[in-house]
Amino acid sequence: MNGTAIITGGSRGIGAVTARLAAERGYAVCVNYRRSRAAAEAVVDAIRAGGGSALAVAADVAREPDVERLFHAAADALGPITALVNNAGILETQMKLADMELARWHRVFEANVTGTFLCAREAVRRMSTARGGQGGGIVNVSSLAARLGAPGEYVDYAAAKGAVDTLTIGLAREVADEGIRVNAVRPAYIYTDIHASGGEPGRVDRLKDTVPMKRGGEAIEVARAILWLLSGEASYTTGSFIDVTGGK
Repeated sequence: MNGTAIITGGSRGIGAVTARLAAERGYAVCVNYRRSRAAAEAVVDAIRAGGGSALAVAADVAREPDVERLFHAAADALGPITALVNNAGILETQMKLADMELARWHRVFEANVTGTFLCAREAVRRMSTARGGQGGGIVNVSSLAARLGAPGEYVDYAAAKGAVDTLTIGLAREVADEGIRVNAVRPAYIYTDIHASGGEPGRVDRLKDTVPMKRGGEAIEVARAILWLLSGEASYTTGSFIDVTGGK
């Protein structure tokens, strides 16, 4: 057993696949969700059917009391937290920056940046060997958009993921001698339903020919990168990024 992993936004897409793979790799898994209880429970049921331990916990990661409750619930039910995957995030309808309202900007940053900060903070408080913890790993799910900027579509989302990248580097260096490794993955053009949230469910198929590998990616390909970063095979890797982008 590798301890307990919290997967935020674990009811669908990359999060759900990562939760199932983490269970296969020996973690007890806390599947966090905000609204999709049935989907989260389905992930938990699949893990338990395979002989693993799992729990679904509703929490809005942008709300401090929710995050504190999430971590307490996971630790009480499953044991000490040793891994966190900051996967929860949102994007909104494709739009140029000049047409965006401030409220949208706040929503995107709260979900993608504030949520990552709050969860990372709670994880460090529990994992840090300087605070009596046993160490662990954090993997933040960023995006290729942090490098490309997503002009004409999601500049706000790209900026938020850029902040996640900076947080990854700074926190990794801050806690490197406290038994905690902090890394990130940057997916691009992955077949998940997040694209429908932006108003274009078929976005991956439209853009796949711009990828050197000439195809979109699958959620399992991102999940494998996440689990490698959490594993002992990545024991000397921190403050680093894996681009799961087909060469883009």
